[in-house]
Amino acid sequence: MIPVTKPFLPPKTEYEKYLDGIWQREWLTNMGPLASRLEMELKSYLYLNHLLFVTNGTVALQMAIKALDLKGDIITTPFSFVATTSSIVWEGCTPVFVDIDKESLNIDAAKIEAAITNKTSAILATHVYGNPCDVETIEKIATKHHLKVIYDGAHAFGVQVNGKSVFEYGDISTGSLHATKLYHSIEGGMVITKNPELLNKIAKIRNFGISGYNTFSELGINGKNSEFHAAMGLANLPYINEIMRKRKELMQYYDEMLFQKGNLKAVKPQWHTSSENNGAYYPVVFESEALLLKIKNHLERNEIGTRRYFYPSLAAALPYLKPQSLPVTDDIAKRVLCLPLYYDLSEEEVMMISRLILRIQNN
Repeated sequence: MIPVTKPFLPPKTEYEKYLDGIWQREWLTNMGPLASRLEMELKSYLYLNHLLFVTNGTVALQMAIKALDLKGDIITTPFSFVATTSSIVWEGCTPVFVDIDKESLNIDAAKIEAAITNKTSAILATHVYGNPCDVETIEKIATKHHLKVIYDGAHAFGVQVNGKSVFEYGDISTGSLHATKLYHSIEGGMVITKNPELLNKIAKIRNFGISGYNTFSELGINGKNSEFHAAMGLANLPYINEIMRKRKELMQYYDEMLFQKGNLKAVKPQWHTSSENNGAYYPVVFESEALLLKIKNHLERNEIGTRRYFYPSLAAALPYLKPQSLPVTDDIAKRVLCLPLYYDLSEEEVMMISRLILRIQNN
């Protein structure tokens, strides 16, 4: 079986070295030395001044909304993982969906202003598949209308845009370190902001709102992470450049087989011109849903996993929201499929997958 993704695992002995220290210190959670060290090393690797290591990417989004004291409507994308929208609802706000750009698959910045009302407090946009949003236009709109901006960068680890980390943009950016991501700490997330006062507030929110030995300054949550997760993050970090190099190499094999040598009836999302793909996913948008299903079913019969990421549109799928139709999102969501991509995938397997796709397409 070839899965659609598989987590990278470092040599077991390297992880065990961190476990030995945990056993010696008997400090398991509550921002122990490994969690604090991981924060420092992630800041260094990503060239960031401020970063918090948290429970997961969903809690990161919820804390971002809480820290910015957002109320009312939050403009967001219907083409993302459910956590982007559910975090808005969980925090008592209302998601207002704006359709996506058919080329980048990110929220269409040109359509945001039309959705702004006197109830709008923020924009929450996703860097879909790690592809940076139109951050310049979104910043101009937010400044003009006095809105806060949160970026869901769950897929965007290591991505830069205009020569700096994509996490530098917005009032707050969040990331996911879940096991399915190209860099992971088994379970984990990140909260990034350039504002040190805001960072201090989020740090307190992460720890129940505690501000002193027996005092509280914020409405908080348990957003901390454990030493065991931090240990995996530390063990994985030295391999991240090699992980991304290998994944990009595999993407090039797909490109060559499917689009250069083959005639795949599909297109790839258009990446931001001032950024480089981090190799998080390999999505293709087929010319029809019928062709997608034909290929997906054929691959599954050959024990090859794929994922319709993201299908269906969040604007139409969630039982706690009134269904809404957005033409570009509805169309793209039906036709996009992510092919297998992970560190252990071989060139030969990519070639086999590509041949199966082209063969069934042309039958």
